[in-house]
Amino acid sequence: MKLSPVSSIQVADQTFIAAAPERIAAAVARRDRWRVWWPDLALTVREDRGEKGIRWTVTGPLNGTMEVWLEEMLDGAIVHYFLHCEPTGVAPDRVGLLDLAELNRERRVAGKKMVFEVKRQLEAGRAAGEPPQG
Repeated sequence: MKLSPVSSIQVADQTFIAAAPERIAAAVARRDRWRVWWPDLALTVREDRGEKGIRWTVTGPLNGTMEVWLEEMLDGAIVHYFLHCEPTGVAPDRVGLLDLAELNRERRVAGKKMVFEVKRQLEAGRAAGEPPQG
């Protein structure tokens, strides 16, 4: 049995946002924010899933896929962030020489910056324990 290869850059993270999934989806779908959140990546929408999220093809210094999946939960949604990529311009037999832990950390931090920006925007003015606004 042959095992499937695992991406060198592999991020899976989740954060709860107390807002309706459609509002979260609209914030994530803002193309003008993509270059802010991921300035070095070129994103092409593979699948716009509306209130369920969005999937992209990623090119640039990384090649692969990225997804924000929205899972409705309680009075908001869990924002799942996935990135599965390979560094470009590096021979497959040389990828292991890269600092993959640091490359993964950098991409995880970028995902957290994105989701916390959306969280701050959509939860602004909401007292802890109170239902979402709008």
